[in-house]
Amino acid sequence: MNILVVGGGGREHAICWKLHQTSRVNKLYCAPGNAGIADIAECIDITATDIGKMVRFAAENPVDFVIVAPDDPLAQGMVDALEAAGIRAFGPRKNAAIIESSKVFSKNLMKKYGIPTAQYETFNETEAAKTYINKKGAPIVVKADGLALGKGVVVATETETAFDAVDAMMNEKKFGESGAQIVIEEHMTGPEVTVLAFTDGKTILPMLSSQDHKRALTGDLGPNTGGMGAFCPSKHYTDAIAETCMKTIFRPTIDAMNAEGRPFKGILYFGLMLTPDGPRVVEYNARFGDPETQPILTMLKTDLLDIFEAIVDERLHEITLEWHKGYACCVVIASGGYPEKYDKGFEITGLDNVPDDITVFHAGTARKENTYITNGGRVLGVTATGSTLENASSRAYEGVSSISFKNAYHRTDIGNKK
Repeated sequence: MNILVVGGGGREHAICWKLHQTSRVNKLYCAPGNAGIADIAECIDITATDIGKMVRFAAENPVDFVIVAPDDPLAQGMVDALEAAGIRAFGPRKNAAIIESSKVFSKNLMKKYGIPTAQYETFNETEAAKTYINKKGAPIVVKADGLALGKGVVVATETETAFDAVDAMMNEKKFGESGAQIVIEEHMTGPEVTVLAFTDGKTILPMLSSQDHKRALTGDLGPNTGGMGAFCPSKHYTDAIAETCMKTIFRPTIDAMNAEGRPFKGILYFGLMLTPDGPRVVEYNARFGDPETQPILTMLKTDLLDIFEAIVDERLHEITLEWHKGYACCVVIASGGYPEKYDKGFEITGLDNVPDDITVFHAGTARKENTYITNGGRVLGVTATGSTLENASSRAYEGVSSISFKNAYHRTDIGNKK
């Protein structure tokens, strides 16, 4: 079988790495891919959001199955376009991907169907938003409605910070039209846990729980990023909490999407806050999270292609997920200045010195002659497993210590979250 993976980050490298282990995969393409992915797949120079070119490539080449991994092409309807061309594709259709691409939609969905989440209001006018902030006080959370590369959320500890976030999103258009509407919601407290779930719109198979680290700097300081590291599973996510989540969040969400005529087939990401009053939804994503995918797929024993095909064919009930024992931890090495302004093109050294049992997933890399160079904000995700979380984290940092490039930085506390 010939497979095309759409995307070019660490998540896509992890997906390609896992598919590369499947004997049924004859040819693996990735568009646009990156320098690390190019070691195991043929990279195609097509932007992930170029639906027309992607469909043409899949139609004109021997591509049997397409996996659309990033949020933007899903939100823009790439799966719909591929299916219309008669090409089997994995991922939610546009009308279901809206659960991520519009926070206003997802919050209203939760309110309508009684799915526990933070209290909130939506706004499309700045003065009304600021009046509401004044009324509620801080801490308070301001979210851009649309996609913003994981950076469209501000947790404001002071009202002035919240006002600045409103201005940046709505007046200064920091995230373009994604900030034309905003959600302002109460600040929830408790451990934050991610649960990714495979679903064919009927059956739901949750993956291992995980914990992401969104803030740029050690100690959960600095601005929000796309994620500076992750580990799985979370010690906070007990069997009892998992049962509660299935009953009050996971099943109701899938049922709600079906009731709205938006059946969800693919990977649904549940960002959860384990509050003193029980689990609540922080956000939904319509695809694998990044970097959570890296440790989760490292722990997955079941054939990933079998799962993807079962979802497309709506026979996920035939699949049993199997996992390796222990823990996995991924530490992101980023370019200095990320998530704001940063430089590219620096040579990456030391990759050959990383122990063989530690996996380095490329996120923002390119090739220059015989060397890897930096080509993005998040550059590498160094991922290791261990019998304990402490062991997995220690091994990941052992891998990190082998690698260097100019202006590199990483958090030093991935895996230490209590």
